[in-house]
Amino acid sequence: MSSGVSDLESGSALSVSARRPDDTGQKASGQQAAARRRRRGYLLFAAFAMPNLVLIAVFAYWPIIQNIYLSFTTWDFISPAAEWAGFLNYQALFSSWSFPDVLLRTLVWVVVVVVVTLVLGLALAMLFAQRIRGTTSVQTLAFAPHVLSGAAIATIWLFIFDPNHGLSRMVFEAFGATSPAWTNDDSWALWALIIVSIWKGLGFVAIVYLVGIQQIPSEVLEAARIDGAGRWTQFRRMIFPLLSPTTFFLVITQTISAFQAFDVIAMMTSGGPARSTTTLSWFIYDEAFNRTNVGVSSAASMIMFVVLMAITVLQFRFVERRVHY
Repeated sequence: MSSGVSDLESGSALSVSARRPDDTGQKASGQQAAARRRRRGYLLFAAFAMPNLVLIAVFAYWPIIQNIYLSFTTWDFISPAAEWAGFLNYQALFSSWSFPDVLLRTLVWVVVVVVVTLVLGLALAMLFAQRIRGTTSVQTLAFAPHVLSGAAIATIWLFIFDPNHGLSRMVFEAFGATSPAWTNDDSWALWALIIVSIWKGLGFVAIVYLVGIQQIPSEVLEAARIDGAGRWTQFRRMIFPLLSPTTFFLVITQTISAFQAFDVIAMMTSGGPARSTTTLSWFIYDEAFNRTNVGVSSAASMIMFVVLMAITVLQFRFVERRVHY
């Protein structure tokens, strides 16, 4: 009996040992197949991603690297090679009496344009959300300035601001006043450009806010109404907090857009009069292409880059904590 059992055990052991090489071979072949699939996936990813990565590297990262180098040199577009200058360009900027004014003017520009555009855009979005007849047409008209070119917008507003023949003259005369020379008076020129920039970005902000409002569950607002919450309480306690991701997105994008504003300035004032509308973006262009001072222009653009990076990091570091996703 015992010999029979031992024979069975030895037979089963032999069968298990006989199957092990096959199992090992199957596992090895499966791993090889998985590795081949991974390699094919990597190759496919590289085939689709590499052209885009090359374009980004050539047209985005390489210009940044080249600009960093030029900011430490002196060059006028004519000399065959740039000469190394170290930190002289940065020292010249911060020791200049005009550059701090440019930075302060840019800060005023960005803060006023971003804050007013977001506030008015949110108010406009709340009106659009009321489902009043004709709202779709008004939305289209409001969004149209965002897709128009800066040159077209500047031409329209130059006529509006004309103190002799424009709409501004008619409005001021209706109140018994005289229209200022908006773009020719250094006291009014910056505010004229701010008005145009707000008008240009208002429709985009309103539409983005409207999409965010439409994503708020109607059950939430209905429950608030049942509990006796008025319109202002609903907005302050529910709608605005739920729109915090949208607000966070708009703050970042509108801040970057305001810093980079150029076309309206170029068409309407060219940084004047008396450099009263020279923001950082126009200063960079003016130094490079009007004064052929490439090193100083590159240094100023690096300062803008650092400022934008710092603002973005601070927004993600502190503001995002108050965002409710």
